[in-house]
Amino acid sequence: MRKIHVIGIGAGDPEQLTLQAVRAMRDTDVFFVVDKGETTGELVELRREMLRAHLADGTYRVVDVRDPERDRRAEGAAYAPAVGDWRSARAGLFERLVADELGEDGTGAFLVWGDPALYDSTLGVLEEVLARGAVAFAYDVIPGVSSVSTLVARHRTGLNRVGRPVQITTGRRLAEGFPADADDVVVMLDAQQAFRHYADQDIDIYWGAYLGTEDEILVSGPLAEAGPRIERLRAEARERKGWIMDTYLLRRRPGDG
Repeated sequence: MRKIHVIGIGAGDPEQLTLQAVRAMRDTDVFFVVDKGETTGELVELRREMLRAHLADGTYRVVDVRDPERDRRAEGAAYAPAVGDWRSARAGLFERLVADELGEDGTGAFLVWGDPALYDSTLGVLEEVLARGAVAFAYDVIPGVSSVSTLVARHRTGLNRVGRPVQITTGRRLAEGFPADADDVVVMLDAQQAFRHYADQDIDIYWGAYLGTEDEILVSGPLAEAGPRIERLRAEARERKGWIMDTYLLRRRPGDG
């Protein structure tokens, strides 16, 4: 039976590859590399550099595919259906890759940024492929160092405080309101800088962009002071590179409600 490795490769630093990840890579015949477009071409190249660093030439193949287009303008009630359509299109693409590029006893792999269990669609898409029943395969998951782990490590802090919960959410949800039951909130996928809604509150921010890469940018401090600087640096970086990936931790100070 065909086999698929879903390999977490860390937030960008090649040294974040775990020994388990390298072992799975060396067990792989075909790597499926999903390209989100020209602006993130360097992320594809970084994957290839990881392969060249740990695998012998001629022992594997790389199949590059273009990620299906997604309607990123969808808001409100249209958001979930738009994501569903995109994931179904991805499932169709993955199904063809496994069926056409992998032999009956072959092993393929998807190299996933960060950790496959945290705001990544690969596992859900593979489950949809299996549910369709057109192609059979087994798969396993190799955890990776997430951008969240890298963020707090770079800022030399923890995710939570003693006896308190931490919540991981999206910028879209943060814009709807600060979580009522958490004083420490990690925010991902925030294209609109939703932290701006809370600049008048006693909150500290720990922000990082391009974590684990040579272009890494870090800012921390009171949100009212650090927020404008983050907005400026973020805009400049996006203009310079054409894309940005960032994550941040918001920490409410004791006594602020």
